[in-house]
Amino acid sequence: ITEGLLNKVEMAFRAYDPCLACATHSLPGQMPLIVSIYDRKGELVEQLRRD
Repeated sequence: ITEGLLNKVEMAFRAYDPCLACATHSLPGQMPLIVSIYDRKGELVEQLRRD
């Protein structure tokens, strides 16, 4: 994954939810967080949790 691709994903994400996008920069924070990673078939590969 190139930095250019990551920048494009961030730019698209911020357009829909700028507050959440900025909040991710302050990790680790106090809010619970679940990150789900899916493969191209839509099957769950891994789930990371912070309670």
